[in-house]
Amino acid sequence: MNKRTLGKNGLEVSAIGFGCMGLNFAMGPGLAKEEAIKLIRSAVDQGVTFFDTAEVYGPFTNEEIVGEALAPVRDKVVIATKFGFDMGNFPNLNSRPESIKKSVEGSLKRLKTEVIDLYYQHRVDPDVPIEDVAGAVKDLIQAGKVKHFGLSEPAAATVRRAHAVQPVTAVQSEYSLWWRRPEEALLPTLEELGIGLVPYSPLGKGFLTGTMSSDTAFGDNDFRNCLPRFTPEARAANQGLVSVIGEIAALKKVTSAQIALAWLLAKKPWIVPIPGTTKAHRLTENIGAASVELTAADLQLIEVALARIELHGDRYPAHLEALTGR
Repeated sequence: MNKRTLGKNGLEVSAIGFGCMGLNFAMGPGLAKEEAIKLIRSAVDQGVTFFDTAEVYGPFTNEEIVGEALAPVRDKVVIATKFGFDMGNFPNLNSRPESIKKSVEGSLKRLKTEVIDLYYQHRVDPDVPIEDVAGAVKDLIQAGKVKHFGLSEPAAATVRRAHAVQPVTAVQSEYSLWWRRPEEALLPTLEELGIGLVPYSPLGKGFLTGTMSSDTAFGDNDFRNCLPRFTPEARAANQGLVSVIGEIAALKKVTSAQIALAWLLAKKPWIVPIPGTTKAHRLTENIGAASVELTAADLQLIEVALARIELHGDRYPAHLEALTGR
């Protein structure tokens, strides 16, 4: 698979990464540990070198799966994880420097590694100046425990403040054909500063694949049950977007998921999406998107088609949306 570079400090990763959260957290029943490890290793065999996890996924168990799966190839892959939630009182936040330095020790142990390649603040903590957060990660980088600093779902102004203390290598934010808010202020800021973007939920938590309808049922422990865009009414109203993507996919003789991922790859050379899946055939399908080329005419066709569609439903309930864009 082709490689891309995140940030000015040369963090090279596969053009398509792997978001590991859903392997055992938030998106349904998940996989048994052995099956999750097998899927991650299959991703490595197919050229994926970039794997994303977080201490809060599980909590903790997702990092353990990633660590065990990648231990045999640790020198060939890039592992990203995250800190910043109060693990005893989720979803409250805690990015105090002493908490960050405690979190990194747990993540290092669970990931079976001596250094974390990319360490994100999971959500910006309004009670801790971002300069203090950046300074704490800078200390970890100087100590050899972390290589690169990242932020997840920050405001553009926050990125600037953090970057002035410790260069930010990558920002992770939701970005896809049905969530384009990062285009307003975040993407121009990242381009100016030389920071990579890692879109999570690049397939709209599965909606953009065209495999869902208003009748699709989610399990009791599936996070999508609480998301306004995933009510049956919203899914029915947003089928127009899925139809447009499907029509373009048919013209290109690829899948809807591959169009959604190829669109992100075509936006900027420093964008690296991290789709997740629990299915081997979907993993191969996602990886195949790296070979799909969208021309300027294709991109214009998509823009014209999307301009006619009004999307329905918020992406998060209010209390979770409030944690973003700070």
